[in-house]
Amino acid sequence: MLKRLSGFALTLAALLCPAHAFAQSYPNKPVRLVIAFAPGGGTDVLARMIMSALGDALGQPIVPDNRAGADGVIASEIVAKSPADGYTLLITSSSHAINTAIGRKLSYDVFRDFAAVTQTASRQIILVVHPSLPAKTVRELLDYAKARPNTLNYGTSSNSVQLSMELFKSLSGVTATHIPYKGSGPMLNDLLGGQVQLTFGASVATLPHVKSGKLRALAIGDSKRSAFMPELPTVAEAGVPGYQSVIWSGILAPAGTPRAIVSRVNAEVARIVQSPAMKKRLVELGSDPVGSQPGEFDAFIRSEVAKWAKIAKAAGVKAEE
Repeated sequence: MLKRLSGFALTLAALLCPAHAFAQSYPNKPVRLVIAFAPGGGTDVLARMIMSALGDALGQPIVPDNRAGADGVIASEIVAKSPADGYTLLITSSSHAINTAIGRKLSYDVFRDFAAVTQTASRQIILVVHPSLPAKTVRELLDYAKARPNTLNYGTSSNSVQLSMELFKSLSGVTATHIPYKGSGPMLNDLLGGQVQLTFGASVATLPHVKSGKLRALAIGDSKRSAFMPELPTVAEAGVPGYQSVIWSGILAPAGTPRAIVSRVNAEVARIVQSPAMKKRLVELGSDPVGSQPGEFDAFIRSEVAKWAKIAKAAGVKAEE
């Protein structure tokens, strides 16, 4: 019996040693980072901020590979089908969860086909209104909207922003008509022109217009105030309890990537985004650094899918076929 157990232990060790040795030598060639959006966007900017420091830490170049399109689906498909060896990573955003939440037909499963590495940052969204609205606080906006049902229009250029506003509507009881746009540029132009009166805008895009007085910021979408604009209340504390919404970004690997490799990348990226210089830069861009553990990030993605699926169903938001 003892010999049989010893033989089993040796066999198990033989099976595990190659993976352990592989993880120990990782990486011994450049690592591809598939970026789910086009160059110049928020996710791309963050990816390139991280890449140089991560390459230095791992001792190998991090090669960017922008695969924009279909709200991150194209990039996710590529990574889901890539070898689980740590040499292909994905950086994506909230759309990774939203696509599943709205019932989009996908060739991959967000839970089964990916290994969560870390949430890198939360890019804050701000509830902004056109200055022609007399509302200067969330409470005043609620009073105005309830006194004039179905008179306000809100603009969006993505399902993520639409669901953020639908959550706001469901928790506050206000009504507003959704005006969809093909891109954030046209939507922002119409908001500045007063054709739509409000939206949840990404902080990077909206802050310059808030500072110039062309838009009015009422509250931040996250559950806590942000370091980049600490005087701005959260939506929850300003009059809509329970509200929370951010545009998050994070890194994933193909499912089956050795745990030691996931842990190594996680530790390095978390250290990078929490470094004083990076935190300062992220705050300047309207983001808050995170650097969560793999298990925490996985649980967060699952909670995001469940949360937004419920909102999408209640609001009748569905993926375009």
